[in-house]
Amino acid sequence: MKIHTEVQGSPEWLALRSKFFTASEAPAMMGVSKYQSRTDLLALKKSGIAPDVDQATQRIFDQGHAAEASARAILEDMIGEDLFPVVASSGMLLASMDGMTMLEDVLFEHKLLNQGLVAQIKAGELEPHYYWQLEQQLLVSGAEKAIFVCSDGTAENFHQLEYRPVPGRAEQLLAGWAQFEADLAEFVPVEQPQEVVGKAPDELPALRIELTGMVTASNLKVFEESAMAVIGAVKTDLQTDQDFADAKKAVKWCGDVEAAVEAAKKQALSQTASIEELFKALDRVKAYARDTRLAVDKRVKSQEVSIKVAIKAKAEAAFTDHIATINKTLGRLVMPSVATDFAGAMKNKRTLASLRDAVDSELARAKIEANRIADAIRINLESLRTLAADHAFLFRDAQSLILKANDDFELLIKSRINEYEEEQAKAKKLEEERVANEEAAAALLAEKSKDSSPPASEVQVLPSAAVAPSPATGTAPVGVSSRGSVTRSAPAANAQPEPVTQAQVRRITIVIEGPTEDVALGMTAFGGWITAAYNYDCSDMINSSAA
Repeated sequence: MKIHTEVQGSPEWLALRSKFFTASEAPAMMGVSKYQSRTDLLALKKSGIAPDVDQATQRIFDQGHAAEASARAILEDMIGEDLFPVVASSGMLLASMDGMTMLEDVLFEHKLLNQGLVAQIKAGELEPHYYWQLEQQLLVSGAEKAIFVCSDGTAENFHQLEYRPVPGRAEQLLAGWAQFEADLAEFVPVEQPQEVVGKAPDELPALRIELTGMVTASNLKVFEESAMAVIGAVKTDLQTDQDFADAKKAVKWCGDVEAAVEAAKKQALSQTASIEELFKALDRVKAYARDTRLAVDKRVKSQEVSIKVAIKAKAEAAFTDHIATINKTLGRLVMPSVATDFAGAMKNKRTLASLRDAVDSELARAKIEANRIADAIRINLESLRTLAADHAFLFRDAQSLILKANDDFELLIKSRINEYEEEQAKAKKLEEERVANEEAAAALLAEKSKDSSPPASEVQVLPSAAVAPSPATGTAPVGVSSRGSVTRSAPAANAQPEPVTQAQVRRITIVIEGPTEDVALGMTAFGGWITAAYNYDCSDMINSSAA
């Protein structure tokens, strides 16, 4: 916090305010001010020209300052500490506190007495119009709390509320000012619209009609008297069939009289050209006015809808562009859907200026929310790059995880990597055991073969009972093949017939190797792999065959 020496209300203080984003402007920036729109604040900051304060407004300001001074003294007695008006800044944010303690831990903010604000204080909940100013004051000063007072400067009408920073609001405030600064850079001031007052078409001259003339011949008097007498004599108390029959005739007669009178009227008017022209002209004016009224009314309603649609479409396009810009910074990830309510923002707005300001404020709010989400995603992406640099393949579902709180996200990263490494270590251990078992089995087999293996075969040549011994002296050697079958070399060229011999295989060694489930029980197992060596004595089998 940097403390400034400019006195509140002085020209130097006003000049200082123009260089910063002030706490009293925070509600307008957030689009919740009762006195200034966000668009008006943009125009003020862009031009640097503040509107003049009229005398009535200045009197209210003076009354508020006087009440503030009295309320400060009352509060000092209540808390037992002095309060000093302070102007301070932090970065681009400025706050002008009505009071601060020497330890800079408690602030004082005063508002002139009004019953609506008193009701909020009693309820313990301030409107955004008030709390955004307090949030900025607390953010700039670093104070623990602000004592918010509404009074007229007297102890009898002294109402106070203790306000402490609400978690998350400071971040929203900073994001709001960041978006405001971005909008300010692109803002183009427009001429402020004057209050619109409807104007009707030019007034028509007062209609004045003078008729001069007379009826030259008529039996109107006799006709009127007779008609009135007969009509008055029509019986209305119907009791008998004759009465009803007479009444039906009278209804028809009255209709005939009405038609005859209307016809006589038209005939008389047609005989007076000027009067007929007058009535026709009046009818034309009336019809033209009616048609114009209906057409213009329809046009007004249609045009209002078209303007609202255009304003809404422009805001939606701007927000879509904003999201696209953010997505370019997120790599393969994309922003989630961010809700906007431009139609709701336009409700109950009666002027184009208020329509545009409401939509612009909603657009700014949506951009701020999108920026907040994007910042959270970027933090998680950085955690992913740092903690899972060699394990990116484990997070192909990052899009569905990226909105988690950073602490939870980092815990998930570490947990998933640990599980993977444990599985890999387990698989490596099993592989090492398998290789070791194979090597052990091979060594065991070699050792057994070395210690107890007899000659590959023991062959005994037996004379055949059916063939006499051959006198020949040359005989071919007899042996056993690798498959255990008897083999004989070809006889010499001068060899004589020799007796048929039988080769008796006395012993055969068989080696069986394979997975545990593929061999018979009783063999030695090494980690799921079995190697066994068997020596079979075939003497009995061969002897029984010979017999």
